[in-house]
Amino acid sequence: MDEPRRLVVGLGNPGARYRGTRHNVGFRVLDFLARREGLFFEPSTQLDGFSGAADFSWARSFDPDGMLVKPLTFMNASGDAVGPLLEWAGLGPRDLLVVYDDMDLEVGVLRVRPKGGDGGQRGMASIIETLRTDRFARLRVGIGRSGTDAARHVLSEFTPSERERIDQAVAEAADAVFSWLTDGNVERVMTRFHSRWKSSAESASESRAPSAPTKQDE
Repeated sequence: MDEPRRLVVGLGNPGARYRGTRHNVGFRVLDFLARREGLFFEPSTQLDGFSGAADFSWARSFDPDGMLVKPLTFMNASGDAVGPLLEWAGLGPRDLLVVYDDMDLEVGVLRVRPKGGDGGQRGMASIIETLRTDRFARLRVGIGRSGTDAARHVLSEFTPSERERIDQAVAEAADAVFSWLTDGNVERVMTRFHSRWKSSAESASESRAPSAPTKQDE
């Protein structure tokens, strides 16, 4: 099998107990895209020529040319999978897109950036430490912030009132990932999707806002 031209990594924790949690929204975006495109995830042991120790699952796309990867190392050691995979594929940080949860964004808000810090997200911190650079693309999926401690919040599930927003965000994020896989141009993805997401968010906000009182209400 030929090595992929681009690598998309979705962050999360392995195992059924974490499947529906906020911290696993990176996995969820890749799962959605794989189902839509008819791709199937395989274990790391089935990747030809790869000899790294870290466990992950992967799905190969040929049109567009790329690979979807879910590290199964637990969040804090995500870099242990990403570093060796980039080396195996002969790729660099410019060929990488990471999808992950962000507490600093409201639930369902999406942002693409060409570089940046880890923002307190430990999976991102692990990848930055392993690659020794933060100059790689990332797609942040807002999971909101709670009054409880951060560790408890990221391992909680979305509330019923949040599910419609996060479902829509996952679908939109999958579209952005597919676009990036097509040509690797993160600036083009930002130009195309940020205005679209802003318009969607404003429409949703207006639909949730209370209507102005009528004469009858008064």
